Amino acid sequence: MEFRCISDDVKIGIGVKIFSFVNLYGCEIGDHSKIGAFVEIQKGAKIGKRCKISSHSFICEGVNIRDNVFIGHNVTFINDKYPRAANTDGTIKTEEDWACISTYVNKNASIGSGAIILCGIKIGENAIVGAGAVVTKDVEDNTIVAGVPARLIRREV
Repeated sequence: MEFRCISDDVKIGIGVKIFSFVNLYGCEIGDHSKIGAFVEIQKGAKIGKRCKISSHSFICEGVNIRDNVFIGHNVTFINDKYPRAANTDGTIKTEEDWACISTYVNKNASIGSGAIILCGIKIGENAIVGAGAVVTKDVEDNTIVAGVPARLIRREV
């Protein structure tokens, strides 16, 4: 039994493997990438080639993941600095009531399981984000960060 919800507006490259219980809409997935079970990728998100998105991860609108990126299990991206359910007048917020803030994960980066990536962040090439980290600021190329909030552990050559 295979349950997947993939809308007609999703652009899927060649050789992409998508597991069960996935929700994809309005996004792009590059060639030979793998999307694990229980993953949601929202409209406007872009996944590069040869990426691995592990199970239970959430990739929201505005997230741009370049080629060869590893996303561990249960990684969450955020695209709103000040989320609210309702406006000050009590009306429910709509898409017009907020601004999506983009996040970029550059090629060959790895993000460990359970990490949370705040919006407006750039994760550099070959960077590693440790499991459970909360990334609140940019991560430079060739560095390893970990902790809450994520801090520099070391630079790789």
